[in-house]
Amino acid sequence: MKKFSCAWLIFISFSLLWGQSAGNQTEISNSRQTAITRAIEEVSPAVAGISVTAIQEYVTSPFFNDPLWNMLFPDQIHRRRVKSLGSGVVISSDGYLVTNAHVVEGAEDITVTLMGGKDYKGKIVGIDNAADIALLKIEGKSFAYAKLGSSDDIIIGEWVVALGNPFGLFNVNYKPTATVGIISGSHLDFGRQQNGRIYQDMIQTDAAINTGNSGGPLVNANGEVIGINTFIFTGSQYSEGSIGIGFAIPINRVKTIVAELKKYGKVDRSFKTGLSVQNIDPFLARYLNLPAIYGVIVTQVEKNSAGDRAGIKVGDVITEVNGKRITKDEDIIAVIQEKFLKSGDKIKLKILRGNREFEVQLVLE
Repeated sequence: MKKFSCAWLIFISFSLLWGQSAGNQTEISNSRQTAITRAIEEVSPAVAGISVTAIQEYVTSPFFNDPLWNMLFPDQIHRRRVKSLGSGVVISSDGYLVTNAHVVEGAEDITVTLMGGKDYKGKIVGIDNAADIALLKIEGKSFAYAKLGSSDDIIIGEWVVALGNPFGLFNVNYKPTATVGIISGSHLDFGRQQNGRIYQDMIQTDAAINTGNSGGPLVNANGEVIGINTFIFTGSQYSEGSIGIGFAIPINRVKTIVAELKKYGKVDRSFKTGLSVQNIDPFLARYLNLPAIYGVIVTQVEKNSAGDRAGIKVGDVITEVNGKRITKDEDIIAVIQEKFLKSGDKIKLKILRGNREFEVQLVLE
């Protein structure tokens, strides 16, 4: 009887220990699930790998830098097909995707691969090269899609996830790769690039972004897309790897552009002011007795134009546009373009008229 009791006690003790161990294991397993893992799980089905076949032009000079021979035998333009990879994110159940314009630039053929490995032929709905955003469409319905958040209330230091197809790894197991970091900065302005693209109000993150990540989503801990990953700084001109300085286009701008691309296939940023201006040089400044050598002088105002309705007169000197000092006429265009303004938007001008300085608001036509 005593032996039975001892064995029973040992069994009970073992059972209790085993139950406690199992409970601890469950607790540990539950603790592995975080807001980050849930965000990755939620958005991953909407992330796409994008494979592009594009036509690339390049020039060869048969006689290098010899001006005489090059005049007789001019440079030859050649075309070749090149393949590239990028990322995208599905934003609606009927198959609309967002990516970077540079991902699909010159595309002859676009293949969109979704999680699980199914391929779709991608069609370009519209491209906005200035903002580096492209809207694609794949045929089908009931696609998993990502929730678009807001880039107006991002917090410096909050956790974010970059999802995409770096170095084509999406095609290895047909799942997006996730890298985690924080929001390092916001509202970073890089202005107009040599290729004509304008990167303004960019979001900075130290989540690793590499070749192939372009066009993929930057996601917050709520599983909301707050940006489209676009470019990185590298350690040197000989390296293309991430050093923890990446940049994403804010999603609120993307939403505005996507709405226009879906409706019109392009973003029309043409505008008119009805003003003709002339740059001010030292001679003109002395002749007009101007206090400083900057700004542009208005030489003509079209009747019933936006400039006329704003009260601008011939001889007025425009010194600032939207708070930025103007030194030449190109500066006005740059301010408007860098803020992605278009017909219907308003700009604020600082005007010098004689000895009086004042501000007017002008609606672009």
